[in-house]
Amino acid sequence: MMKKLLPCSLLTLALLLPGCAWTKRHLPWHHETTTAKPPNPSNPEPPAPAKSKTIVTPDESLAATVLTVNTVGRFVVLNFPEGRVPKLDQHLFLYRDGLKTAEVKIVGPKQDTSIVADILSGDAQAGDTVRDQ
Repeated sequence: MMKKLLPCSLLTLALLLPGCAWTKRHLPWHHETTTAKPPNPSNPEPPAPAKSKTIVTPDESLAATVLTVNTVGRFVVLNFPEGRVPKLDQHLFLYRDGLKTAEVKIVGPKQDTSIVADILSGDAQAGDTVRDQ
């Protein structure tokens, strides 16, 4: 009789244990509840960091490169991305290795994505970066 009772009790135990584990994880009265602690004036807690929303804006600034430089005529030919050619008489700045090296003024003529600009001040070289800031 004892031999028949042992497998039945083991089977019953094996079926009940997963149910207890499920109940502990999924029913609200089994979860630990946190109680609010009164603030401790001697050791204040730092405020929680504010949730900041990241704002992404497209870069609308003009950017180009210097194709050629005519030092005698003091002008440069600039190459802009498609659809981003600046207006006539607009002032732009030339940068080399992150340093501002010259100021130019768009004068034209324009052909496709290239346009001519007069050098107002500074020094220009082919490969310089052109920006409007």
